[in-house]
Amino acid sequence: MKNKYLSLFIILATTFLASGLGGYVTNVYKEPWYSDLVLSELNPPAWVFAPVWTTLYILMSISAWRVWQLQFERKILIFYYVHLCFNASWSVVFFGIHNIFFALIILALIILFIIILMFFYILRDKPAFYLMIPYLLWASFAFYLNFSIFTLN
Repeated sequence: MKNKYLSLFIILATTFLASGLGGYVTNVYKEPWYSDLVLSELNPPAWVFAPVWTTLYILMSISAWRVWQLQFERKILIFYYVHLCFNASWSVVFFGIHNIFFALIILALIILFIIILMFFYILRDKPAFYLMIPYLLWASFAFYLNFSIFTLN
């Protein structure tokens, strides 16, 4: 029983560690650059992002953990962690380097990773698949927002 919850803790900790890197870069390099950008009318207020991402990181971690608990397939967990690297790199590229186009490409890759993970998950654990749907929807919305910033600036 202890190992079951230890693995959940490790997956959650790794996921939030990756998000912490992105959050740090965002906090340090976002302003004044971001304030000068033209944003989409659908761009949510800044306060929305932290609770949404926190919820998504919890859901995607639980999803990966469920599949890990059922099958202990190392390749799926490794794929999940590689996907997290891309997830964290978006903030570095967008807010740190200020490269809107390359960030858009990274978002497209993240969406591809999500779809592939969901394919792996639906074959092994349907609840894990369903837990990823909000992430796919939000990443798609983020792609739209990133694309809007790219075209408007």
